[in-house]
Amino acid sequence: MCGRYVSPDEASLEREFNLVRSEWRFPASFNVAPSQPVPAVRMDGASKHVIPLRWGLVPFFARGVAGKYSTINARIETIETSASYRGPWKRGQRCIIPALGFYEWHIDSDGGKQPFFIQLEDQEVFGFAGLWDRSANDAGAVIESCTIITLPANKLMAEIHNGRARMPAILGRGQHDAWLTGASDSARAALAPYPDEQMSAYAVSTRVNSPRNNDEKLIDPLPPAMD
Repeated sequence: MCGRYVSPDEASLEREFNLVRSEWRFPASFNVAPSQPVPAVRMDGASKHVIPLRWGLVPFFARGVAGKYSTINARIETIETSASYRGPWKRGQRCIIPALGFYEWHIDSDGGKQPFFIQLEDQEVFGFAGLWDRSANDAGAVIESCTIITLPANKLMAEIHNGRARMPAILGRGQHDAWLTGASDSARAALAPYPDEQMSAYAVSTRVNSPRNNDEKLIDPLPPAMD
């Protein structure tokens, strides 16, 4: 799964995804948490644009009300069949959620949970594959929201996320267009575990456990343990 991540500022995002300057301003966030508005790249006609979407998909049929079950992640195994995700998938409502890295928790032998920060060696700014949807309440107010697709973990992520052995679907730079505008077969082919040799990870402070903490020190490596 993916429950916390680090998002880039708008200048870095615009450079990476070749976007025209956005009307939205996005400062970097070092502890993005569910239900927050997050920057997402999606198509608007023939052009890519970045917009804020609520993280945690609210399906079109939910009348603008978030459900009681978590929808921050959509499992690749059920994106074509789940009631919440099959509509966006069928309609091609795909988006890219930019990131500088993400957090995952390792379960230690004593049952404690140690957070790790994971980043890519070949992409400073990268994108999670996501789906989005639009839902309106009875008063006509509209909420637009998104979910990050997850899939079985590669070797590195299976060692870190040893409780569930899942990881987010990370897109290579050459897969952006296929994901955003390609046919469903091309988009589905872009969903594969990112090569673990192109990823690195290290332990970080448990301060990241609280979404109230949001500062650059969250991604500092833990100092070496004293013998």
